[in-house]
Amino acid sequence: MKILVVKLADIGDVLTATPALRSLRRTLPDAIIDILVPPGSKVVMDGSPLVNNILLFRKGLFDSASGSVSPRSLAEALAFFVKLRGAGYDSVAIMHHLTTTWGAYKYAALSLGSGARITAGLDNGKGWFLTHKAPDCGFGAKREVEYCMDVAKLLGADGDTGPMELTLSKADFDFAEAALPDGRPIIAIHAGSGSYSQARRWPEENFADLAELLSRDGAFILVVGGPGEEELGAYISRRISGPYLNMAGKTTIKQLGALLGRCDAFVGSDSGVMHVASAVGTQVIAIFGPSNHKAWGPWTGSNQEAGSLIIRSDIPCSPCLYVGLWLGSPRGCPARTCLYETKPRTVADATWKLIGVREERNENSWSPSR
Repeated sequence: MKILVVKLADIGDVLTATPALRSLRRTLPDAIIDILVPPGSKVVMDGSPLVNNILLFRKGLFDSASGSVSPRSLAEALAFFVKLRGAGYDSVAIMHHLTTTWGAYKYAALSLGSGARITAGLDNGKGWFLTHKAPDCGFGAKREVEYCMDVAKLLGADGDTGPMELTLSKADFDFAEAALPDGRPIIAIHAGSGSYSQARRWPEENFADLAELLSRDGAFILVVGGPGEEELGAYISRRISGPYLNMAGKTTIKQLGALLGRCDAFVGSDSGVMHVASAVGTQVIAIFGPSNHKAWGPWTGSNQEAGSLIIRSDIPCSPCLYVGLWLGSPRGCPARTCLYETKPRTVADATWKLIGVREERNENSWSPSR
């Protein structure tokens, strides 16, 4: 059997598919399992034993109907479909919501163009091209990890929905070990949110105040961020009076994962970096506002009471992004009340409390001075 898993999404979204991939690999050990991702997300699957091959497709060229008919897009699509058809896939697993009509047509073209006998996916009424369907009850009715698993089960996958997975090398672990000290709690701070929706960001001044509060209480602060978030990292670092390390924009995704794996906790908004922290087993404090915490909250395995904490203001208009069967508003609203109501001291106290769950099991544990 030859299976193509389609996850044309950013880094965090691709990570949400890894438990489903693991279940497919375990249930169908002799199957060839390939994954289709955008070039920018390839690093998440590099070296992973969950897949045999990684296929790349620049989905951004086809985000609109007008862009899809340009000579460049058409040439690239034709070359891709010739390669896809020649691969001889038996099954295609589309691990996406069919949120827009245009998006549904794109995935229909992909699945029909593959020539696969089976196309499995989520159906919200737009899945006319699917041969095997799992009900899509809307964003937040299930975690995204669980929706991916529902699609995998259509192809015979069986088993528990365990943690997400990021494959790291010895060089990544050595990098992290050399960079970070021992002797006191290490708390990672990420003030970014990726380029898709900056409305998800808790204010940077709040992150700076939080970093200083945690530092004064005795933590070593690791400031992290992806490409383009260097200024955010520098701004926060300037506000920290105690020991810190600013690695914003200075690591690969795998190096970042290894660094976060050595931290006692990670604090950040809804972002791909938050999912990286979850994938390496770090305790996560996630600050949510416009985006749907019931869909995209940190995933720590089947037991969602362990290892993570979501902090948000429970106001009637939140969330306004990824709600029900529609996308919502990536820009949020000008007031951002759902984010501004969350205060740095609240997050700092919650961080120490979450770390304390781990410390109670260790008689020699370090305790913050209060």
